[in-house]
Amino acid sequence: MPNLGLTIACWDYDRTRPLIDGRVQPDGITPNIQVLRPREIFPRMLEHQEFDVSEMSLASYIILKARGQCPFVAIPVMLSKMFNEPTDLRGKRVGVVQYSSTAVIFIKGMLQHDYGVLPEEMTWFMGGQDTPAPAPLLPLNLPDKISLTFIPEGKTLEGMLEEGELDALFAVYNPEHFLNRSDNIGRLFPNFKEVEQDYYQRTSIFPIMHTVAIREDIYRKHPWAAASLYKAFCEARDLAIDGLYDTDALRLALPFLIDHIEETWKVFGNDFWAYGVESNRATLEAVAQFVQEQGLAPRIVSPEELFLAETPRGS
Repeated sequence: MPNLGLTIACWDYDRTRPLIDGRVQPDGITPNIQVLRPREIFPRMLEHQEFDVSEMSLASYIILKARGQCPFVAIPVMLSKMFNEPTDLRGKRVGVVQYSSTAVIFIKGMLQHDYGVLPEEMTWFMGGQDTPAPAPLLPLNLPDKISLTFIPEGKTLEGMLEEGELDALFAVYNPEHFLNRSDNIGRLFPNFKEVEQDYYQRTSIFPIMHTVAIREDIYRKHPWAAASLYKAFCEARDLAIDGLYDTDALRLALPFLIDHIEETWKVFGNDFWAYGVESNRATLEAVAQFVQEQGLAPRIVSPEELFLAETPRGS
């Protein structure tokens, strides 16, 4: 029997590169991997289901599951994880590229649960960070208490922040003005590293941004492919992580990385980039709660509902 051909869209992370370059091959599958930025993948998959398998915004996937309108199934691969920087922004004007993006949902959840600042206590502005405004990934249907305005054509969130038209920007990548050391823009927490470590140690939440989604019609025809893909993604991650621990290479190239890796072990443990449900349960339960609290989903979705039972639960 010939291998199953699948188009897989993801970004070029260290943990996906072994799949991209062919060092890891999913059993029974011939992957056609499209290397694209998440901001290009998500609308193409969510609106048109252009790929058989893709990196997927965790929040968008949870929202669709909660609404009962999800054309995807997912495997518990956590391709992207990232901490955010909560602070007291009550009464402030805040810019976001996507109000329903996973990063923004985690930030709003942290603000609410750690600082008592509710989403309705801020005024939201949505648009492009440094380019024209993207359309919402999903219909929002927000509660009336949320004030959300789409910024005018010709403006960007970075420009509005620099000009003082916004008080804060929840960004998933560093604004150009910040990288250029603008006097008007700085981090909310200069000691963001300590803030992130403290948050993780108190909550066991390591915010997950992206998972891996399979079109449901593909899964129904080829259910075995889910376990094969999960196994391949785990193998690719393991190759990437093993490379980090090559101390001979580190001493020759970037000696300071040894200290960084040892610090990561100390905070997160050896399995700091865990896949699977159980290893990520606290984070999955938190984001499902935040999505429902913020009026983006009608109910809380359990981790067991999110991921296929046929794939392993561990990492």
